[in-house]
Amino acid sequence: MPSLTSRLQIAPQGPEFSRIVLGLWRLSAWQMTPVERVAFLHAALDLGITTIDQADIYGDYTSELLLGEAFALEPQLRQQFQIVTKCGIQFPSPQRPHQRAHIYNTTAAHIIASAENSLRSMRLEKIDLLLIHRPDPLMDADEIADAFSQLKQAGKVSHFGVSNFSPAQFELLASRFPLVTNQVECSLLHHAPIYDGTFDQCQRLRMSPMIWSALAGGRLFSEQSEQTQKLQAQLDRIASELGVTAACVAIAWILQLPSRPMVLTGSSRVKVLAEAVQALNCSLSREQWFDLWRAATGTELP
Repeated sequence: MPSLTSRLQIAPQGPEFSRIVLGLWRLSAWQMTPVERVAFLHAALDLGITTIDQADIYGDYTSELLLGEAFALEPQLRQQFQIVTKCGIQFPSPQRPHQRAHIYNTTAAHIIASAENSLRSMRLEKIDLLLIHRPDPLMDADEIADAFSQLKQAGKVSHFGVSNFSPAQFELLASRFPLVTNQVECSLLHHAPIYDGTFDQCQRLRMSPMIWSALAGGRLFSEQSEQTQKLQAQLDRIASELGVTAACVAIAWILQLPSRPMVLTGSSRVKVLAEAVQALNCSLSREQWFDLWRAATGTELP
């Protein structure tokens, strides 16, 4: 069962989300029927996972539509989830025949049109959290803030944030409009947010980051470099000590960061979702945490 810390308010003026988030960027590849998608959503709810992460471009612009089909079969399901989606990336696709090139687009017109399309695709009345998917070199903070204001005033989006932004990029946009999270990559094989000020900024703002690729896209267990093998050995040792899986330990390592991260899943297997939820109850000692840190970085503490 999820622990008492399985949900949190992600920012002082932000929404309440589950700390484990159902990531659906691979949904189209899972080839589930609509009925199977409904069953998968129920399995997530049974584990205490109530937040869904999407993006307009996922599944070659089809993932939101597939989720919408599930909500159409069982409309009351929508009321049990908080929906996160993203916009700002465009690329050529059979779903977007007019799109000639891969670009970033954070114009007000695109943000508003993308949000409205996401609402239609997922059959929603409101998006709980809309993120700018990646920092755009041409982004105008005032224009983005204007788009966010229009969407909020229209009752179409409740909260706003960003994804993959540096602390400076976050500060720029946050100076124009309130933001509630930054979704970034972090794992035992990718430590940049710990060093570059991202998590320090989150702590300062009392804002929880969202973490994607917490298991490094599977590389954490498949990569065979000498350093990764040493890390795998430490994960296995600690997993044995705690009576859990190595994946559970790897997620617990992230959850223990003081910025109170939320972790996205990326699997269709309920067993994997359960491992992520179990990590909420998996407390590493400080010694265990730093054993993994040393193995991950390949260096001793100064």
